[in-house]
Amino acid sequence: MNKELKIEIFGRVQGVMFRHFVKEKADTLGIKGCVLNDSSGSVLIFVQGEKKVLNEFLEEVKKGPKFARVDGVSYFWREVSQEYENFRIVLDKNFVADQKDSFINLGKNLLNIKSKVPEHVAIIPDGNRRWAKERGLAGAEGHKKAGSYENLKAIFEEARNLGVSYLTFWLFSTDNWKRDSKEIDSLFKLIIRFLKKFEKDALKEGIRFRHLGRRDRLPKKLLKVIEKLEEETKSFSKFNVQLCLDYGGRDEIMRAMNKVLKSGVKEIVEDDFVNYLDSSDIPDPELIIRTSGERRMSGFMSFQSAYSEFYFTDLHFPDFGPEQLREAIQEFAIRRRRFGGS
Repeated sequence: MNKELKIEIFGRVQGVMFRHFVKEKADTLGIKGCVLNDSSGSVLIFVQGEKKVLNEFLEEVKKGPKFARVDGVSYFWREVSQEYENFRIVLDKNFVADQKDSFINLGKNLLNIKSKVPEHVAIIPDGNRRWAKERGLAGAEGHKKAGSYENLKAIFEEARNLGVSYLTFWLFSTDNWKRDSKEIDSLFKLIIRFLKKFEKDALKEGIRFRHLGRRDRLPKKLLKVIEKLEEETKSFSKFNVQLCLDYGGRDEIMRAMNKVLKSGVKEIVEDDFVNYLDSSDIPDPELIIRTSGERRMSGFMSFQSAYSEFYFTDLHFPDFGPEQLREAIQEFAIRRRRFGGS
C-alpha cells in the first residue's frame, strides 16, 4: 500500500540546486510528488510510493548535493491525501523571482542567520483527562492515548531530527498523589509498558534515559525498570530523554538543600548548587512547552527555568504531535533571548 511522506530539510539548502537533486533522486526511484522552497529557508518535499522505496529516498535526500549542508531533517508519515501524477519542482513565483529568493536565503544561511534549535526542550503534557472528557471517555483513556509508545516515539524522532539533544517530559508531579489511587496505579502501569518498549529503541539508537524526581515513593516495579534502563544507557550521548516522575520544582530544591547540609558545606554558589539538583549533568531547558491552555509552570524546574522560553498551546496533549513540536521550535527560533542584557 502506498504511503505519503512529508519531509522538511533545514540548512544550506536553497540556491545550491537542492530541488533538482531531489527530483533526480525521485525520478530514479520512480516515486511521485513535489519539492518546493519554503519562505523560511528550508526545502519541503512531498512524496508518495511504497514505504521501502520512500525510506531509501529519505536517506538519499538527507545527504544533499555537493554544495549543500543539511543541518536537520523533519519528516512524518501519513495516508495519501491526493495522488500525484509525477514528480515536479514547484515554483510559487516566476523563475527570476524564485531564484532571487533562493539566493537571499542562501546568503542568510552563509551569514549564520538561521533558525536556532533549542538544545533542551521540556514538555508539560497537560490535558489528558480533559481530552477524554470531551469525547465522553474515562480519564484513563486520555492517558492511554497520550502515553502510547507510538505517540511519544513520533515526538522523540521529530525532536532528534530537528537537532534537539535533550527532551524532558513531566509525567507525574509531587502533587499528583492527591488523585484517585486507581488512576495513579493505571498511570504507573502505562509508564512501565512505555519504558519496556522504549528500551529496545534506546539501546538500538544510542538514546540515554534519565529519571528526575523522588524515588522513595515510586512503586518498586517501576523503580526497577527505571534503574535498569538508566544503567543500560548511561554511556550514550547522541540523544537524551528524561522523564520527571514524582517531581516538583520546590521539592527538588529542598532535597538539593538537604544534600548540601549533609555534605557539610557552609556556603555555596550557584554554579556549585546545580550539582545537587536532579538535573545536575543536564543543560537548563531553553524551551518549555505546556499544552491544554494552561499559562503557568506549576513549579516545574523552578531553578533551571530562569531563562527558559515558554510556549503555550490550547491543544490537549493527546492531540500534540510532531507538527506541533516543530511549530513551537520555529516560534522559539524567532525570539530574541537577551539573558539580562540589552
